[in-house]
Amino acid sequence: MSAAAAAVWGRAEQQDFRARVRGCLLGAAIGDALGAGVSGLSVEAIRAAHGPDGLADLTPAYGRRGAVTSATQLSLFTVDGLIRAQVRRDTGAWHPPTDVHRAHLRWAATQRDWGPDERRKDNGWLACEEWLYARRDPARATLTGLGDEILGTVDKPKNPTARDAGALVRSAPYGLLVGWEPQLVCQLAVECAVQTHGHPAAYLAAGAFAVVVHGLARGESVDGSVQRALAQLAARPGHEPVSAALKHALGAVRQGIPSPARIASLGDTDGEHAEDALAIAVYCALVGEDVRHGLRLAVNHDGPSETTGTLTGALLGAQHGETALPPAWLAELEGRPTILELADDFAMEMTQGPALHGPATSAPGWLARYPRG
Repeated sequence: MSAAAAAVWGRAEQQDFRARVRGCLLGAAIGDALGAGVSGLSVEAIRAAHGPDGLADLTPAYGRRGAVTSATQLSLFTVDGLIRAQVRRDTGAWHPPTDVHRAHLRWAATQRDWGPDERRKDNGWLACEEWLYARRDPARATLTGLGDEILGTVDKPKNPTARDAGALVRSAPYGLLVGWEPQLVCQLAVECAVQTHGHPAAYLAAGAFAVVVHGLARGESVDGSVQRALAQLAARPGHEPVSAALKHALGAVRQGIPSPARIASLGDTDGEHAEDALAIAVYCALVGEDVRHGLRLAVNHDGPSETTGTLTGALLGAQHGETALPPAWLAELEGRPTILELADDFAMEMTQGPALHGPATSAPGWLARYPRG
């Protein structure tokens, strides 16, 4: 977004945007943490462990309540990469997929190293957060795709058969670029997804999800945002599974009371494929009475509950803002101070970037947090 565009942000608009950014990132993390405790369990097993109504509250994962998975870790590094793309733009270098890829490589280092490597000049502040140095079940394709420094492209993607939601769950932040046009948001999400997931259904699901988040962050409805995503998909080769999944989600809203069986009908893989996980999240965001209800629907099913919880939380958080999130779940959320700090930095960069850095002047503290590299 240009300096001229930034100048039109009034205080009320800035505050609304910050609330939606916070809501999106915190909501995704809450959904992730809620689903992590029942990941891989069937509905029957969830009910056996948590009662006939299924999971209703946070339950321990990775040794504590409120723990997040690699989905949240990767989303945070996506935000870091997007901020750095804006910061580097002053230098004349402007290729956001490269900045996001570098950020994801910094995440990959957290999966190998014991802690922050202070010798790395490009760490910035996020890669120095010690709690992020934990292996939290990342998708295999994510690890292999980021196993070298080669940049994948849509023509030559990494892992061409990878169809899981590993790229999808880190793609909400692209939708928070509210100054961008939807087609550019979709393209950026796709170009960043192919770094690890090369199946068209996987990277187009990421693009569609980003467009839905984008609409919600701009104050539009879930239904309207999904229609815009469908319009963006229509011209892209291989879009049919993703388009069909989204249309199925919209149609399921009119088919009766939400239930695990209804969610199971949204695809053949219980959310294991990216497009099915996207459909479940869209459905839960459409029918959820509030954030708590939508998230409970999203995690009480046979599929990857942390994935569908993450996606649903991002949608509902972007739609309603941070104050709609369940406070008791927020209170126990792992990494909440980091998520809030990053969300506020992102909102500040997108609305007031020219005051932080420019061709003539730069705030040294900001460039220490987000090195141009």
